[in-house]
Amino acid sequence: MKALVLGGGGKEHALVWKLSESKHIDKIYCCPGNAGIAEIAECIDINPYSAEALIDFVKYEWIDFTVVSSEDFVAKGIVNTFEREGCKALGPNASVSQLRSSRVFAKNLMRLYRIPTPGYKVFSSYDLAEDYVRLKGAPIVIKTDGRSGQTGILSAQTVDDAIHALKLIMKDKIAGEAGNQIIIEESIRGQNVSFAFFTDGNSMKPVASLQKYSVNSISSKTYGGSSPASAEGKNLEALAMNKAISQLFRALASEGMAFKGALSIDAILREDEVFISDINCNFAHLEAQIILPRLKTDLAEVFVALLEQRLPEIEVECRQESSVCIPACGEASPEGNVISGLQKRGKDVFIFHEATAYSGKEVIATGEEVLSVTALGQDLNAAMEKADNVLAGIDFKGMHYERIPGIKAHSG
Repeated sequence: MKALVLGGGGKEHALVWKLSESKHIDKIYCCPGNAGIAEIAECIDINPYSAEALIDFVKYEWIDFTVVSSEDFVAKGIVNTFEREGCKALGPNASVSQLRSSRVFAKNLMRLYRIPTPGYKVFSSYDLAEDYVRLKGAPIVIKTDGRSGQTGILSAQTVDDAIHALKLIMKDKIAGEAGNQIIIEESIRGQNVSFAFFTDGNSMKPVASLQKYSVNSISSKTYGGSSPASAEGKNLEALAMNKAISQLFRALASEGMAFKGALSIDAILREDEVFISDINCNFAHLEAQIILPRLKTDLAEVFVALLEQRLPEIEVECRQESSVCIPACGEASPEGNVISGLQKRGKDVFIFHEATAYSGKEVIATGEEVLSVTALGQDLNAAMEKADNVLAGIDFKGMHYERIPGIKAHSG
């Protein structure tokens, strides 16, 4: 089989790498790709935003399926275009992408179908939002409607912190148009856990649970993650399915928003209660890099099952080992910064490129978030030690990364 992956970040690198391990895949293309992807797939020189050019390529090369994971492609409704042309594509269509592009849309959908989610109000007026914060008090959660590459979520512990965040979003416009509407949400104490699923439009299956870590800031990005999530030995996937996610899946079907691909959920667990706090109609930031190294099942077999709507026939299994994923960032430079140390690997250690390219024979960083290192180990501490050893050998201008709190690792 031949596959095409659309995108050029770490998520796409992880998908291409996992597909390259499949016994069913003969050739992988990627558009636009990056330096890491170019080592295992053919990066094609086609305008990635020309649906017509991409479809011509798919038909000419007899591509069996296309994976649409990049948010840029999803937002442009490219899955709809592929399907109209009779080309098989995995990913959310334009209707489903509203779950990703608008938190207000997602929250209103959950309210309509009585899906457990923290209580909230939506505001487009700073004055009304400030009045509401002063009335409700703190702690309280503030979210931007859109994401625009940012987390857009702040847990404010005091009223002053909340009002400061409102000013940054609604007056200073630090999140741009993503902050034209904001959600002020009830703060629920519990364990934050994320869940990834595969769906074929008629059914869904859990892949893995995970935890993501980020600085509590409106503009911060996730700085690490681990899988599986831990919660006193509970079967987290089953708990989440029974309490909330099965209801969400039925709601999507009722709204005509079923799709084929990956679905991820951010949730808050409080004893035996599950509250959905955020929905992603794809693997979210870092999730593919965290989860796919643990996946035992052949990813190409999963994708074909999704396209043929026979997901129940596939056993989705993960390795018992834990995974830790740490992104490394640096200084943005117009000419790019040379990266060294990429050859240093270890058993069950994977380097996924986020923003890289070739300059002659050298690999250069082309953005601030450059790459991520994922490692598997018998537990999180062992995985972190492997990742830390590899990160210690990589270097580029301004390189820095954050270790995950509570996970001990070799200092390098």
